[in-house]
Amino acid sequence: MNSTSQPAGADVVVIGGGLHGLSSALHLARRGARVVVLESDVCGRHASGVNAGGVRTLGRHDAEIALSLAARDLWFRLAELCGDDAGFVPSGQLKVAENEAELAECRARVAHLQSLGFQHEVMIDACFVRDVVPSLARHVVGGIWVEHDGHALPFRAVTAFRLAAQRAGVEIHEQCAVHRIERRDGQWDIEAAGGRWRTPQVVNAAGAWAGEFARQAGEPVSVEPRGLMLMVTQALPAFVKPVLGATGRPLLFKQFSNGTVVIGGALECAADMTARQCALDFSQLGKSARTVTDLFPHLRHVVVNRAWAGIEGFMPDGIPVISRSGTHEGLVHAFGFSAHGFELGPIVGSVVAELVCEGRSTHDIDTFQIGRFGAAAHAQINAH
Repeated sequence: MNSTSQPAGADVVVIGGGLHGLSSALHLARRGARVVVLESDVCGRHASGVNAGGVRTLGRHDAEIALSLAARDLWFRLAELCGDDAGFVPSGQLKVAENEAELAECRARVAHLQSLGFQHEVMIDACFVRDVVPSLARHVVGGIWVEHDGHALPFRAVTAFRLAAQRAGVEIHEQCAVHRIERRDGQWDIEAAGGRWRTPQVVNAAGAWAGEFARQAGEPVSVEPRGLMLMVTQALPAFVKPVLGATGRPLLFKQFSNGTVVIGGALECAADMTARQCALDFSQLGKSARTVTDLFPHLRHVVVNRAWAGIEGFMPDGIPVISRSGTHEGLVHAFGFSAHGFELGPIVGSVVAELVCEGRSTHDIDTFQIGRFGAAAHAQINAH
């Protein structure tokens, strides 16, 4: 670790060692940059390590669809990118409708996407559902199917990007919380728990804590921290291959090759930002378990082995910030993925590297500009 009296140098300092930060570091290093990653905890501790691993294009916000499809292409080539496929399985994803009203909602969704030129989400009927998942409850009447979606192992993905980044020369410091960033004389001064750095370029990929660094850069945004929970069952004989979601109630459900079943989907709990911890909400976990047994009655007596949680950052409009700063040179933001950023990780790193090195991206990211919160930010600054 560097001395606190003499700042260490780097071409780029990435704040945050989650999947987006590590992916950004890898892509930057492969462009020849000297990159340092500063992580307040351990890499992948929160959003990147406690999500359900969905590689999902289904159900995306209109603004995210093209980027998510490009990201999914990278998941099929992940071993080429970082030396490990992260356990990616293109299992397909099914969003079920449990009644005619929900089925009509699905039809409207697919028709809307087709009007935008997207064909990846496909309407299916009850017979298709039975063929794909024979054990689903008989009341399911159809839904939406995406053939090439799937799932991966979050910790393995984070580790793969970390190791690939380190092989490319990236320097990673864990337990090194950043306290302050300040632009001075064309450089960024960074004060962290483990020392000081000076760099011309900063990437703000600090997840639920990223709003503080945006505020220090003079562009405050409202990042709401929420705790998100998952639970995993005992190992069971194989009974479902695709990832499952539901139209009318929160659900994310998948079975891994070892037989365990991971259950999630908007399972929120209290988040303590200072302690960087969450308190499990067993009433919410119980509600999700009931949804699962409604859809899979044969799981009624299955044992849940473990539940865990991490902190995610949510944006007011539900889509992330992926953009250059609107107030300072040498700052790129990538945060606020609102519980659906895992699948985007490989492509976001590439976008960030483009923004840092070239000032623009080959992908359409206009909707993700931090400036969309400009009016609120201006009012907030004036209030102080």
